[in-house]
Amino acid sequence: MPMMRTPPRARFASFARLTARCKSGEPASSQRGFTMIELLVTLAIMAMLATLAVPVSQLAVQRRQEQELARDLREIRHAIDAYKRAWDTGHMEKKATQTGYPPSLEVLVQGVPDMRDPKRKRQYFLRRIPRDPFNNDDSLTDAQTWGKRSYASPPDAPAEGDDIYDVYTLSQGVSLNGVPYRLW
Repeated sequence: MPMMRTPPRARFASFARLTARCKSGEPASSQRGFTMIELLVTLAIMAMLATLAVPVSQLAVQRRQEQELARDLREIRHAIDAYKRAWDTGHMEKKATQTGYPPSLEVLVQGVPDMRDPKRKRQYFLRRIPRDPFNNDDSLTDAQTWGKRSYASPPDAPAEGDDIYDVYTLSQGVSLNGVPYRLW
């Protein structure tokens, strides 16, 4: 396909427009640009859009933290239940004073020897302890960021004890659906 060339007159016409002088004697190229009012209106519109974007981004962060909290609670609770099943089925050494729930969250990661295995291989229930997404205290370990309820404590007044029956967040916040995080 042959290449289209700009006719010489068209090139001259655009050059003539660039070098033309307006009535005030200034070159036409100096008349280009935005007026101060146009810039202020644009700035005001941009500021309004920015103020709308901030709450939306904060809402997205809260939603992401809530999803992470739900996933982490489910993961830890599943590991606690797996530990209890292993204890109930005789895969762990039983003592009369134990309830069958783990004594700490760390035990879920460190594992326990399988009493049914002749080689006593360790059973692991968690790869790592997830951190509470609403706890920003870096001085605490991941296990310390969670509230722990023992088997002996009532559900309406959770307290730590000799074992861990359940975990909950220590956050005093309220979720997007109006339920306090502690009740998840």
